[in-house]
Amino acid sequence: MSDQQRDSQYVPSTSQWVREQVEEIERTGTTASVHIQDRPVVMLTMRGAKSGATRKVPLMRVERDGSYAAVASQGGAPTHPQWYHNLKAHPDIELMDGERSFPVRARELDGEEREQWWQPCVDAFPPYAEYQTKTDRLIPVFVLEPR
Repeated sequence: MSDQQRDSQYVPSTSQWVREQVEEIERTGTTASVHIQDRPVVMLTMRGAKSGATRKVPLMRVERDGSYAAVASQGGAPTHPQWYHNLKAHPDIELMDGERSFPVRARELDGEEREQWWQPCVDAFPPYAEYQTKTDRLIPVFVLEPR
């Protein structure tokens, strides 16, 4: 994450549950203090694609060999979540897993590489499989690799 990103103003999500989870993670200092449907999460800190402001979002924890996946499912909605556009515009972000926070680079997957990550994503959060059936778009998957 650049100095500019670290210094930009944090703008809370318009989604109440996201705001509440981010507040709880920041209060406790760990992502273990929250969950989504009884499953662990990580928190991504990124720069807004349009605003340049700091944005934070808790996502399902999908980890494999030190890299993580971020699934832009938005519950199977027809459009990508806003954070998808943030990662495309500014792929250098911070990932918090438990009490540990570290820099990662987001890279959208396609083809065989996406397929290799899809099943671990579904294993971590089975509703992803259903979400894919609810939308015509191919749900994007990013790999978040340590920098």
